[in-house]
Amino acid sequence: MSSTRLNPAVESISAFFPCYNDEATITSMVNAASKTIEQVGADGELIVVNDGSTDGSQEALEDLADSLPSLRIVVHERNRGYGGALISGFTAATKQWVFYTDGDGQFDPTELALLVEHASDDVDVVQGYKIGRADNLTRRIVGRVYRRFVTFLFGLQIRDVDCDFRLIRRSLLDEVRLTHTSGVICVEMVRKFQDARARFVEVPVHHYVREHGQSRFFRPASLVRSLWDLVGLWVQFRVRR
Repeated sequence: MSSTRLNPAVESISAFFPCYNDEATITSMVNAASKTIEQVGADGELIVVNDGSTDGSQEALEDLADSLPSLRIVVHERNRGYGGALISGFTAATKQWVFYTDGDGQFDPTELALLVEHASDDVDVVQGYKIGRADNLTRRIVGRVYRRFVTFLFGLQIRDVDCDFRLIRRSLLDEVRLTHTSGVICVEMVRKFQDARARFVEVPVHHYVREHGQSRFFRPASLVRSLWDLVGLWVQFRVRR
């Protein structure tokens, strides 16, 4: 660990990655996060949630753990969904701040330093937002429609709810209970943070083309499930209250 902290408000960081068939990228992602935590001078731990991968992700992680003692691997014997992986990661994290991003290489873990710069005693969530979405036209359109839809429906106050590049105060996570195991967890999380009166600051981050694997969110079955989960979430927030 560096003797000088980039930001005195950030003493320690848990960095975790949900991983599903990310054999080609997960090693470089974890290494980049490890080096960045060291560079910003924080005490760190690294966690990967292997969410039932069927490729060589587990073997790659075990090899990495031999050279990276701060790495812990949480294994799901079967796939629990994106939300299930996030819940496991949040549960495993122990440090003052919790950072997470996906293991597929579409975000740059070294930009964690940008989030650290913007953290303070008056901030609970440093939220990334994509400078430009590096996906094909169809996914950009679907993503934009989805983002605007859920922002309006749930009264979200950030610009990019589906940007999974976040630095969250550990104590805030202790105040909320997340339940959804699909990608809808991001909407649930931001809304519950808002209800807990969390203080947000937003930071632009880069988004890159996914060179390996495929997103499961844009599959018809996943979209239908997400819409169904959104209905249930809306009932929870709007009707029951």
